[in-house]
Amino acid sequence: MTSSTDNDGQGMIVNPKPAKENQDWDGDDADRADRLRFEEEQAMIREQSEAHAAAKAAAQAAKESGA
Repeated sequence: MTSSTDNDGQGMIVNPKPAKENQDWDGDDADRADRLRFEEEQAMIREQSEAHAAAKAAAQAAKESGA
């Protein structure tokens, strides 16, 4: 009589050492592209925020000078 845990595959580590082409190392081209895209988006958000703040200040100054 054999037990059900002999070779049923449950609990096995299927791929403990992934193939070289499957490894995702930090600093690969995709990570660099993601980081660059993130930095560009952050710069654009800062520029929009600064432009919004400047427009708000100009509107406030115009309102005060007109009042």
